[in-house]
Amino acid sequence: MMLVCPSVGVNRGTGTRSKRAYRSPLREQNARRTRQAVVAAATGLFVERGYAATSLASIAAAADVARPTAFAAFGSKLALLREALDQALAGDDEPVPVARRPWFQPVWEAATPGAALDAYAQVCRLINGRAAPLFEVVRRAADEGPDVRELWETLQRNRRAGAAMVVTHLAALAAPPPGWDQERAADAVWIFNDPAHFDALVNQRGWSEHEYADWTAGQMRHALGIGRHDP
Repeated sequence: MMLVCPSVGVNRGTGTRSKRAYRSPLREQNARRTRQAVVAAATGLFVERGYAATSLASIAAAADVARPTAFAAFGSKLALLREALDQALAGDDEPVPVARRPWFQPVWEAATPGAALDAYAQVCRLINGRAAPLFEVVRRAADEGPDVRELWETLQRNRRAGAAMVVTHLAALAAPPPGWDQERAADAVWIFNDPAHFDALVNQRGWSEHEYADWTAGQMRHALGIGRHDP
């Protein structure tokens, strides 16, 4: 996830002094507030109407900004969808990787594979609670054009990479159970970290988030041969 930063311009000329670009903290704060208003408006409209039926003009109107302002901040509707997804996954617009977020640290701090999977199930609960509706937006729009389809495929690859990262960590914590196949284990975790499960069980069927996290942990433990009563 990238933040848009003001460019630093330097005037150069023979016999002239270089000038530092003026930075206004208040202006930067206002620009960030505007960007966040646009992202929030876009998220709501994408979920409510779908990607194709949402225009930059409607997003700008919902955010109470001019359309050129929304365009200047993100460049395109697809870039805005990417930013909305990034912020849903991370929880904010800070350029900090998910794996380094404080709420991910229990996975790294767990002493056993079972405890790490339980902690990772809580990460899935947190991330999917924010991102599941937008994942569904992208899934539905993936057939409408190559750009959105590429975004959908990127989301799938990133989820698989996250699953592989967790499985590698599990194998480093303790000797894997007999018959362990690290690639198959990552595939299993990838299946169960899918936001679609959160959407189906919590948003559609009315499960509590606690029940969802407990189910996710149980499914991952079973798939990887780690019993519910194992540490």
